[in-house]
Amino acid sequence: MKKCLVLLTAAIICLSFFACGNEQIYDPNYIDLTSMSGTMVYSEVLNMMTVPEEYEGKTVKMHGLFSYAEGIDRYYYACIIEDATACCAQGIEFELAENRIFPDEYPELGEEITVEGTFETYYEDEYRYCTLSDAEILD
Repeated sequence: MKKCLVLLTAAIICLSFFACGNEQIYDPNYIDLTSMSGTMVYSEVLNMMTVPEEYEGKTVKMHGLFSYAEGIDRYYYACIIEDATACCAQGIEFELAENRIFPDEYPELGEEITVEGTFETYYEDEYRYCTLSDAEILD
């Protein structure tokens, strides 16, 4: 019995050395939406839209569907995320750090993308909008 207890204790000690090998360090200025569940992603994005001042300057990484809209003098690009039940969708606009030619150098409408950039807000007329500036498409 003592031999089993000693072996079990030794095994637990050995496993404890490897258990934290892939532990991620928490960074309050980096929000990785790609590592969250669908419900958490939807909640976090909703929170970003509700209280954007809490996210300004933070780096955000997100995965979703590419979309765009044509404005009067520019295009608006966005990454659209559906919630866990795929009934509702929210998106965040992004502005790429590098200049690309639209549509040739952009993903197809509805194509899955992963985008990372700095969360910021800006005003057009009297409306405040959220965007990921200096963004990069990672896939």
